[in-house]
Amino acid sequence: MSTENTRSRLRRTATRTGTVRGDTRTRTTARSLGDTRRRRVIVRRWWRRSRMRLGLGWRAATQAVTPLGWFVLAITVIGLVLGATVAWVEAWFVGVVGAALLLVALPFLLGSRAYRVGILLDRTTVVAGGEVHARIRIENRSARPALPAVAELPVGEALRELTVPFVGPHGSVEIPAHVPALHRGIIRVGPLTVARRDPLALLRREMTWPEKHLVHVHPATAMLPPNSAGLVRDLEGTASRRLVDADLSFYAVREYAPGDAMRHVHWKSTAKTGTLMVRQYEESQTARVAVLFDARREEYASDEEFELGVSAAASLSVQAVREGRERFVASAWAPGRLRPSIDGLEELPSRDAQQLLNAWAELEPAPEGLPFEALATGLAHSRRPLSIVAIVTGSLPASNRIRRAAVPFSPDVHVLAVRCALHAEPRAQRIDPLTMFTVGALGDLPQLLIRSAA
Repeated sequence: MSTENTRSRLRRTATRTGTVRGDTRTRTTARSLGDTRRRRVIVRRWWRRSRMRLGLGWRAATQAVTPLGWFVLAITVIGLVLGATVAWVEAWFVGVVGAALLLVALPFLLGSRAYRVGILLDRTTVVAGGEVHARIRIENRSARPALPAVAELPVGEALRELTVPFVGPHGSVEIPAHVPALHRGIIRVGPLTVARRDPLALLRREMTWPEKHLVHVHPATAMLPPNSAGLVRDLEGTASRRLVDADLSFYAVREYAPGDAMRHVHWKSTAKTGTLMVRQYEESQTARVAVLFDARREEYASDEEFELGVSAAASLSVQAVREGRERFVASAWAPGRLRPSIDGLEELPSRDAQQLLNAWAELEPAPEGLPFEALATGLAHSRRPLSIVAIVTGSLPASNRIRRAAVPFSPDVHVLAVRCALHAEPRAQRIDPLTMFTVGALGDLPQLLIRSAA
């Protein structure tokens, strides 16, 4: 029994020992596989970072070489290769000179780029023909000096080059610049790019700041006489030809009809006639001005005449805003703005004079716009409570077309047509059912309005 017990104990011990050794080998193998995968992941991440850095460095290096620099580099490589292979002395000379030029140009790109750049404009709105003064402030934020550089400032479609002088540590410099505003429109100023390059323009290093500014170039406007935006002095409301039962302007008395209010009974007339009589009034209304601009370029003889039309329409609409009248300023739809409405009218924002002039600055010719007769018909059928409508167009439309545009409006609406003909004699004529002004220059509009109101 003791021998058998001893053998069974030996078997158990051997089994246990073999099992423990198997678990140890499995754990060791698993740990080694985990370390291998971890090393592979680390190597892959390092390779991605290195490849990204190499790509950025290569991109920066290739962007720093100008076209002339690439030419010199190619000549240098060809010269060195020919000098080494065929022992051509002239090739060696060309290669050495090209390499020396590149080495000399390299220090001009070194240095700090810790610039802080700001574009300061004295104003963001200007009348056509004026000028905006700008100041470019460049500050060196580093403790090392910054070498001279060249700043490139886009101004509209032009590119201004400004010289940045030597800037000491934590120093700053202001560079003046002028933005000419010769024509109506929008001028985009910025973004500013500061570039460094060598005297031979072989290498170039630049940095761009995203700051941008918009300068609205307003059309030239004329100072119109007071109340001329409505052609009538109706700031308090003027009497119209429409008769109503209750208003401020007394017209006459008539016999009482069922439904009339007893507060309108005229007792003196009732006592004289022995019949109940009531007051009758003329409806008073405040001038609600609508300025309709014809933005089709084919209706104008030249670009200068088109700008004259913009200035005339802007003068009328701005005067309505300054006098606080209810207004509706509209034009044909132009590409780049909101999508056109059903009637083709695009309303210009006119909360204040500044906003309205900015809208006139942004307006462009509408090559696919509807004729002004169709726009006038859409305006007449829009059910807007209008009392005065000013239609501004060019010199090419005939008088019968302008007269046809005024027909859809009701007799209570006063229609004024401003026909812009560059350098023409100013003239005012009454063509039923409208009044037509012929304007040859912007200064003719105030004179015609004064003459019409007299």
